[in-house]
Amino acid sequence: MSDVQEHKSPVLSFEEFQAELQEMSRRMDRWFEEQARRSEEQAKEQARRSAELDRWFEEQAKERARWSEEQAKEQARRSEEQARRSAELDRWFEEQAKERARRSEEEARRSAELAKEEARRSEEEAKERARWSAELAKEEARRSAALNRQFAETDRKISKLGGRLGELVENLVASNLSEKFKDWRFFFNRTSLDVVFKNPDGTFLAEIDILLENGSTALMVEVKSKLTIDDVKEHLERIGKLRRYADEHGDARKFLGAVAGGIIPEDVKPFAIKNGLFVIEQSGETSVIAVPDGFVPRSW
Repeated sequence: MSDVQEHKSPVLSFEEFQAELQEMSRRMDRWFEEQARRSEEQAKEQARRSAELDRWFEEQAKERARWSEEQAKEQARRSEEQARRSAELDRWFEEQAKERARRSEEEARRSAELAKEEARRSEEEAKERARWSAELAKEEARRSAALNRQFAETDRKISKLGGRLGELVENLVASNLSEKFKDWRFFFNRTSLDVVFKNPDGTFLAEIDILLENGSTALMVEVKSKLTIDDVKEHLERIGKLRRYADEHGDARKFLGAVAGGIIPEDVKPFAIKNGLFVIEQSGETSVIAVPDGFVPRSW
């Protein structure tokens, strides 16, 4: 007997073959219908997303236009305020010049009268003149001492006023500052004022006026009543120093910087922005983050 068995393939009849072809045709029709339905759904979804994206771009354009208009109005208001202050200062200088001229004229007149009186007096009045001169010198010394005390008091008041102004600006900037940075996709859950950093041996390292923090980012704000370019440079150095200190002590958070001022001269703001710092300006009774569109903050 042979070890090879003969296998025969089943032979379909014509009717069975035709039925199987029809079944395959129905399956193909259902497959094509399903593909057409999916393509139609995808097209509808694409159209919906495109419409949403168009609405978003339109809303962004309106918001930018509104912001630009508000900035233009604020700039015009500031220019008008600056012109008013300049005019007041000019008037003050003019009044001071007139007052000095009047006093000089009065002093000249009095000097002339005194010289005439001195010429008229006789020699026997020399002792009286000497006594009068001594009293006058004593009175002048008393007035000079009183004037020096007034100057010292004035300096003290100015120094105190400067400190209060700096504190006022700092509190104004810190108010709701973390809320303002939400527009920049920074969500800070902690705000601290006048934060002092020390070395491990207790010596002073740096001080930050306002510190905003979360688990991954720390924003360091320097506040001045009048901001200068030197203030900006010092703050950049301060952040770099704290970055090195953080690296040495395992703090891997990203550091950002910002400067704020009650008064910010025109040349200071672009210098700070060029170096990657946020600029915070006063606007009425609050503060605003004043950087141009497309601004990319520097990170340490």
